[in-house]
Amino acid sequence: MRHLRARLFLAFAVMASLMSPGSAAASPAGAEARGKAPERALGRASQRGPGVDLKKECARLVAAKGKAGDARRLRDLLEVHWRYLMADSPESATQVGYPGQNARWSDLSLEAIARRQQDLREPLGVLDSIDRARLGEADRLNYDLFRKGIEEAIEGTRFRREYMPITQLGGVQQTAAQIFAMMPAVKASDFEDRVARLEALPRVIDQTIVLLGKGLEAGITPPRITLRDVPDQVKGQIADDPMESPLLRPFKEMPQSIPSADQERLRDVAARAYAGEVRPAFERLRAYLADTYLPRARESIGMSELPDGPAWYAYAIRQQTTTSLAPQRIHEIGLSEVKRIRAEMDEVIKQVKFKGSFSEFCEFLRTDDRFFFDDPKMLVMTYRDICKRADPGLVRLFGRLPRLPYGVVEVPAFMAKSQTTAYYEPGSPQSGRAGEYFVNTYDLHSRPKWEMEALTLHESVPGHHLQIALSQEQEDLPDFRKYGGYNAFVEGWALYAEGLGSELGMYQDPYSKFGQLTYEIWRAIRLVVDTGIHSMGWSRQQAIDYFKENSAKTEHDIEVEIDRYIVDPGQALGYKLGQLKIKELRDYATRELGDRFDLRAFHDEVLREGGLPLDLLDARLRSWVAARKTGGRDSKSNPAATRSRSGGAA
Repeated sequence: MRHLRARLFLAFAVMASLMSPGSAAASPAGAEARGKAPERALGRASQRGPGVDLKKECARLVAAKGKAGDARRLRDLLEVHWRYLMADSPESATQVGYPGQNARWSDLSLEAIARRQQDLREPLGVLDSIDRARLGEADRLNYDLFRKGIEEAIEGTRFRREYMPITQLGGVQQTAAQIFAMMPAVKASDFEDRVARLEALPRVIDQTIVLLGKGLEAGITPPRITLRDVPDQVKGQIADDPMESPLLRPFKEMPQSIPSADQERLRDVAARAYAGEVRPAFERLRAYLADTYLPRARESIGMSELPDGPAWYAYAIRQQTTTSLAPQRIHEIGLSEVKRIRAEMDEVIKQVKFKGSFSEFCEFLRTDDRFFFDDPKMLVMTYRDICKRADPGLVRLFGRLPRLPYGVVEVPAFMAKSQTTAYYEPGSPQSGRAGEYFVNTYDLHSRPKWEMEALTLHESVPGHHLQIALSQEQEDLPDFRKYGGYNAFVEGWALYAEGLGSELGMYQDPYSKFGQLTYEIWRAIRLVVDTGIHSMGWSRQQAIDYFKENSAKTEHDIEVEIDRYIVDPGQALGYKLGQLKIKELRDYATRELGDRFDLRAFHDEVLREGGLPLDLLDARLRSWVAARKTGGRDSKSNPAATRSRSGGAA
């Protein structure tokens, strides 16, 4: 999954993104270096949309104490707060299929950011007025998770993440097109929304430039080395012919149900808005990045080098892993896991009777033509074939499967060079949008065949698509949990899902098995290099060398990955730590239940409540095991509740 790049589907990601414009929800933001951003509208509606006065609504709920039950007031708070978030982050609303916000962008002016940070505190008054002890079990869990998210977001306001609205992995140069791609394109009103968003985009770009300038003043920028491809990413949004822009492609072939006169009118308005306002705004952004921002961006790479950096990294670790582990301890876990997995990889090398060292075998895997495609269409077709092979075996591992389908699509060319090998973007049951498994066809000789099975299980099923779609389809969860989660849970589950490949008939080829181990050691390497870079003073080259010494990943992939860890500290730690916790709980349940252990019931229980912090997951699974031992509460697993055929890869 595009790491929040996270995005929207991680713990309180909507809320966090409102203060971190580099993420998908807020990256359309910025302003101009020459000073105050031009006063353009943010869309047809007011800047805050058909909004929720959060302060007023929270005061009303506090005043209702004694008149309405605590459970009712909690549920009202969660509903009010969700409506507030959807109006305040229209991009998030588009992604989850929440209606009425598709004509607008988030306001990321400095004034709006300050107001948003103040708004964060409003729900605490309501929570303080609720007697948690009087809530039922489900409401207590909602209360705890919501409060944790609020308090964590408030804590994060001391760190000025909003001053880094652009990285090589995200920002208006990428996410504007991604948001447009998510919008419906069926009725004339859908295209009216697109025109309104298009007309408002220049202000978003200008706000971005202002935030970049504030970052330069404060010494808070991404490392210069990681920004090297960003001006070209912006260039990818600049087209001489407006209809060749990624933003306007749906206007080229509009639905026949829209009258031809309306089609011509909408197409003409969109083209004029792009040529007259949007293209010049992107040209301003590209010039600012190339001429002003990159030359002044910092040369250091570690988060410890930023203002308040060590505390910022400690916060990132807590947020991304849901643990209080110190960087040194995480580093040690990584070293131990690398050693363990290396031993398994050595056994596979013996199995294929390769004569040479580990590094020579890895070089063989990186360079031998047999492991690569020459045709991007064949690469995509093979990914789709793997998805189809995985689907039939899922019923043996899960009692509940999602209804929402997913498809395999190529990473857009304008962003492919700096993007990772693949990622998943959640769909939306509400808006009828399937999940999408994006695969990168840039530089085919950095996309080996032996990694494709493990990667596919991680990003599609039984990994991200299965877990996230199930959460979206849980009608009894409040929206902040239905569309939320926690990085360590979401990514830990996806890494755990890679390990289910053998039970799905994958990894029969020893090179593919080595690929699975390569992917597991890759996540262990992250524990070492992320902490090394951000708390131990490692250089970029030192991290690249350690990665290459212990993995068969290609050199291009390794550099892209290291640059990813540099600009998103702590995020990559969640995968291995989450996987280790789920494996620990499976081992515990197997040992305690013996012949009564049911793998399908275990998986259903892990996924039953959506994403959870690891400590809560641990407590709930141990309670579930105890109940099973005494013949008590069973999993909600239902052998008949399998997914319809339409739920597979599209």
